[in-house]
Amino acid sequence: MSIRVVIAEDEAIIRLDLKETLLEEGYDVVGEAGRGDVALDLIRSTRPDLAILDVKMPGMDGLEVARHVADEKICGVLVLTAFSQREVIEQARDAGALAYLVKPYQKSDLVPAIEVAIGRFRELQTLSGSVDALGEQLEVRKSIDRAKGRLIDEFGMKEQDAFSFIQRTAMKERTRMKDVADRILAGELTP
Repeated sequence: MSIRVVIAEDEAIIRLDLKETLLEEGYDVVGEAGRGDVALDLIRSTRPDLAILDVKMPGMDGLEVARHVADEKICGVLVLTAFSQREVIEQARDAGALAYLVKPYQKSDLVPAIEVAIGRFRELQTLSGSVDALGEQLEVRKSIDRAKGRLIDEFGMKEQDAFSFIQRTAMKERTRMKDVADRILAGELTP
């Protein structure tokens, strides 16, 4: 499966050269734009694997586009620009760029930068999924602990007995322990 790329570069000749290079390397260019605002709409609609963004573009600069793309977790971002000052590099990093390439670039530098950006984005997606799962587990645990606390306080149960009540009820009703805990907290279920 080929990697889908959107190119956002305001200089048409550079955009065309970049597109040809990407096609030669086996990438699928699913969109091109010369304006940042158009690029953002294009990225949102095509959901590519990677967006290659120039920093200076009309409509919306590439760093602002990168910020939106990163916040929305749409795809990896590679910033391709003529600016190599440390300040611009740091701004690109802070905006969510996962790779940075200075123009004029060498073809031999482009592919590794693309692969690094895509690899980093995939790692971030995996980490984000893990964080979400852990957050959900924490919320379930908090709900069960609050329900145990209510059973202890209002019904004089010991902690292990309160936990066993929630667990047994969930098994008997073939439901999740969180659902039982929520019912206890709502006052709908008592021992």
